[in-house]
Amino acid sequence: MLILRNAASIVSAGMIALVTGAACGQEYPNKPIRVLTSPVGGTTDFTTRVITQVISTPLGQSVIVENRGGGPAIAGGIVVKASPDGYTLLAYGPSMWLMPFLRSNAPYDPITDFSPVSLTDTSPTVLVVHPSLPIKSVKELVALAKARPGELNYGRASVGGAGHLPMELFKSMAGVNIVTVGYKGGGPATIGLLSGEVQLLFGTAASVMAHIKSGRLRGLAVTSAKPSAAFPGLPTVAASGLPGFESATINGIFAPAGTPAAIINRLNHEIVRALNQSDVKAKLLSAGVEAVGSSPQQFGAKVKSEMAKWGKLIKDAGIRAE
Repeated sequence: MLILRNAASIVSAGMIALVTGAACGQEYPNKPIRVLTSPVGGTTDFTTRVITQVISTPLGQSVIVENRGGGPAIAGGIVVKASPDGYTLLAYGPSMWLMPFLRSNAPYDPITDFSPVSLTDTSPTVLVVHPSLPIKSVKELVALAKARPGELNYGRASVGGAGHLPMELFKSMAGVNIVTVGYKGGGPATIGLLSGEVQLLFGTAASVMAHIKSGRLRGLAVTSAKPSAAFPGLPTVAASGLPGFESATINGIFAPAGTPAAIINRLNHEIVRALNQSDVKAKLLSAGVEAVGSSPQQFGAKVKSEMAKWGKLIKDAGIRAE
């Protein structure tokens, strides 16, 4: 009888947990949701606002975007300390999960302290050069850099950012010496290229798209594994002489670790549904961003894969945050 009572207790506890989880998912959300992200004006901010505007209606609550400066340490540090109830989320890109490789005092562990919700978008960086540089392809750039070691320079913004790591990978794979010139942001770096202060850079789609179209900059290739719909006619770096080269900026949404699965799944469902809408896809593509929805598990696996790849490069190159 004692065994039967224990078994009944276990079954009863399990049923209570299932009912509680289901009820949690059904009742959520019953107040506004806030999503912390990077400063106003960047691609991540733009994408986050497009998504939150769409999902607020089916969720039946306002979804408020909060922009935070200071990099992912600030926004991530707030979210990791928030209650795991689905009302405080984080929308960020690679700098969030690469921070532990770049500094010793990261305020969180990107794997254990967060619950992935969905990958939201991907965008290639674009290898661009000043029109005065006498090259029109990746192969010609590599040949020129090898003929003039240490004479070419490139602009980059933050250490470990979208304009930095692709060039370090490029230099490593091509076996070339191109000098780094640091700027305080992607905008100043692009201005430095436009003025001829530097000869090349890997730029985000948003920062270089208009300049390529106007002819003020020359696009050589995109860093994604496949050609990008945002830059028709541009080949990939991999297909232009560096097989295996791939570097794409991805963004996604996280919740604090311990957030109930029912809430994660509800958020994931609405986010993925929004990203599959044709008008949302078109709006993001106009900014050089390709909509990508995923399961929480797929996003978590992608983050781990990116950490393994770029963590090794950061370690091998001795890169540390300034």
